[in-house]
Amino acid sequence: MDGMGNILWWLLILPVLVALISPVLPSARSALALVMVGVPLIALLALWAVITVFQAGPLLTVGGWLHLDALSAFHLAVLMVVFVMSSVFAGVYFRHEPPAHALDRHSARRFAALWYGAMAAMTLVLLSNNLGVMWVGVEATTLLTAFLICLHVSPVSLEATWKYLIVCSVGVAFAFMGVLLVAASIGAVSATDTHLLHWTHLQAIAGNLDKNLMKVAFIFLLVGFGTKAGLAPMHSWLPDAHSQAPAPVSALFSGFMLNMALYAIMRFLPLVASATGGSGWASNLLIGFGLVSILVAAVFIVVQRDLKRFLAYCSVEHIGIIALGLGLGPLGAVAALFHTLNHSVCKALAFFSAGRLGQIYGTHDMRKIRASLQVNRAWGTGMLAGILILIGVAPFAIFMSEWFLIRAAVESQRYGVLGLFLAGAVIVFAGSLRHAVGMAWGPRPASVKSVPSPVLEWLMVVLPLLFLLVLGLWMPPGFRHILESASVILTGGGTP
Repeated sequence: MDGMGNILWWLLILPVLVALISPVLPSARSALALVMVGVPLIALLALWAVITVFQAGPLLTVGGWLHLDALSAFHLAVLMVVFVMSSVFAGVYFRHEPPAHALDRHSARRFAALWYGAMAAMTLVLLSNNLGVMWVGVEATTLLTAFLICLHVSPVSLEATWKYLIVCSVGVAFAFMGVLLVAASIGAVSATDTHLLHWTHLQAIAGNLDKNLMKVAFIFLLVGFGTKAGLAPMHSWLPDAHSQAPAPVSALFSGFMLNMALYAIMRFLPLVASATGGSGWASNLLIGFGLVSILVAAVFIVVQRDLKRFLAYCSVEHIGIIALGLGLGPLGAVAALFHTLNHSVCKALAFFSAGRLGQIYGTHDMRKIRASLQVNRAWGTGMLAGILILIGVAPFAIFMSEWFLIRAAVESQRYGVLGLFLAGAVIVFAGSLRHAVGMAWGPRPASVKSVPSPVLEWLMVVLPLLFLLVLGLWMPPGFRHILESASVILTGGGTP
C-alpha cells in the first residue's frame, strides 16, 4: 500500500475511532465540540485525496478493495461539504433547544457516536471497489442513522424511525438481490476470481455479462437503492423521517444520504450499458422514475403545511431531477452531477433555517411562521433565499444545472420528457413561492419576539448563498473538468 493509498484507509478508520471514543466523553459540551472540530479535520484529509485523484488519477489500494476515482471523489467532496456544514450547525442548533429537548450527556454522546458512525458508513459506500461491500455500507447507514431520527424520543419520532427502518431495509434487500444477480450474470467469465464483484474488474468484462440477468438486476437495484434515495413511489419514509429528525440530521439526510443511494445506482449504469449494448434501456427507467418523482412531489408540495415535510418533498423532486439527468446522456450526466452539489448545499441551508425558525416560533407549521425576515433576519433570509434557489430562480446555481438538463432533453429530442419536467417545475414554483412569501412577509404573530443572530449564524447563511451565486454566474474551468471527468465514468468511458 503506497502513501496515497493510506489516505483512503484513514478516511474510514478515523471516524470509527472517534465514534468509539464518543461514549466516554465527560459532558454534552465536549461531545458537540468533538463533532464541530473533528469533522472539519477529517474533511481536510478527504480534500487531499480528492485533489490527488483529479491531479494524478484514481487511487486503488488494500488489495483493490478500496478505490477512489473521479466519480467517487466528486461525491466524497460533496459528502464532506455537507458533513462540515451540518456539524458546525449542530453546535448552534442544540445550544438553542428548549429545555424539554436539551441534550443531556448521554444523548449528546450517542449523537456524536452515531454521527461519526454514519460518516464512516457513507464514506465506505464511496470508497468501496467491491459492490457487495458497497451494499453493506448502504445498509449500515440505515441502521446508524435510524437512531438519529429519534434522538428526541416521542411516539411520533419512534414511529418515523420504525417506518424508516422497515421501508429502507426492504428496499436494501431488493438491492441485495440485484447485487446477487450481477454476480450471476458473470457466469463462467471469471467465476473463480477472488475479485468477482470489484467494480474495476466488472468494468473490464462488462461486455461479456449476461444481458438479460443484468436487466433484471438493474430493476432490483433501482427499486432497492431508489427506496433509500427517496425516488417516488418508494419515498414514503422520507417525509416522516425528515420532519421528526433534528435539523442537522435532516440536513445530512437530504444533503447527502439520498445522493449516496443514487451514487450506488450510478456505479451500475456503465455496467448495464455495456452489457446491453448501450441501448439506453437503463436510461429510460431512470427517466421514468425521475419524472414520477418530480410530479408526485409537485402535488404534495402545494398542499403541505409543515415546513420540514415541505422540504422533504422538495428533496423527492430534486432527487427526481438528478435521476432524470442521468437518463439524458452525457450532457444530462454533467447536469445531474452539478445538480447534486447545488441541491446538497442549498438543502442543507434550507433545513438549517427551518430548524432555527422552528425553535424561534415553537412550530414548523408554515401558517404560523410569519414575518420571518423581521423576527430573525439571518434565518429568515436563509429560508426565503433557500426556497427561491430550490425552485430555480436565476442567477443561482440550481437554475444553471436545470438549464443544462433542459439542453440535454432538447439535444436528445426528448420533448415529451421536457414537457412533463417543465409542468412539474411550474407547479413546484407556484406552490413553493406561495409558502415562501407567506413565511417571509405575512402578518407577524404577536407572541413572537425578534431574535438577533450572531456572526457565526450569519456566516452559515451567507457563505452557502455566495457559493451558489458564484457557481450560477461562473463555472471555473477546474470545476468543469471535475464534472466532465466524473460524467465520463457514468457514460461508460472508463475511470479518469
